Amino acid sequence: QYHKNPEEYWNKFYQKNENKFFKDRNWLKVEFPELFSTSEAGAGKKRVFEIGCGAGNTMFPLLEKSENPDLFVYGADYSKTAVDVVRSNRQYDPSRSLAFVWDLSSSDIPSEIEPESIDMIVLIYVLSALAPEQWDQAIKNIYKMLKPGGLVLFRDYGRHDLAQLRFKKNRLLKENFYIRGDGTRVYFFTSEEIADMFSKKDDEDKEAPFTIEQNAVDRRLIVNRLRMIKMYRVWLQGKFKKN
Repeated sequence: QYHKNPEEYWNKFYQKNENKFFKDRNWLKVEFPELFSTSEAGAGKKRVFEIGCGAGNTMFPLLEKSENPDLFVYGADYSKTAVDVVRSNRQYDPSRSLAFVWDLSSSDIPSEIEPESIDMIVLIYVLSALAPEQWDQAIKNIYKMLKPGGLVLFRDYGRHDLAQLRFKKNRLLKENFYIRGDGTRVYFFTSEEIADMFSKKDDEDKEAPFTIEQNAVDRRLIVNRLRMIKMYRVWLQGKFKKN
């Protein structure tokens, strides 16, 4: 049942939390300076696409400080409720941005976006919500939308993250893929899986679809002094350039 209409569980999530749950991502500027270079004066015509835009946590900070009148930001989510939250935000400006409903694992790219028209795709905590059998199609869609030389900025949950270790056995859907209490799904990746995903060739004679510019593990120690235990938050972060 959780695989049939996963967006319904995210609809409920956003109905309950609206834009309260996901904080504005202040770390974005530090980790992904390339993203904010698109908003600088004189950067020229730039098209950025935030996939899994949620409440617009990348879209709004990027546009708010933008000095580039030629920057346009797309945001898509498979939760209609999330898209409604973005569109009802007073910062939403249809002359500089477009939010719409779309599932990254769909059989084709959205009608709103031309092939090879996007400079940068933001993919933060998105692939982990898809089932493993949907990854290949997701990467194909990303590849099709990006311009040659375009960049994917990726961040997601890493294997053995504290959140994974806290899941009970009955929450396991398949290996490293879990169902949360609210019905939303989450996968915990290794950096090898991510590297394979972005460098997988359709044909042995062809070059890999992406060049891996960064594929890092971000591990942060959390100490619970009361219970005298050490735990880790584990995230993966990557930058992948279309060949």
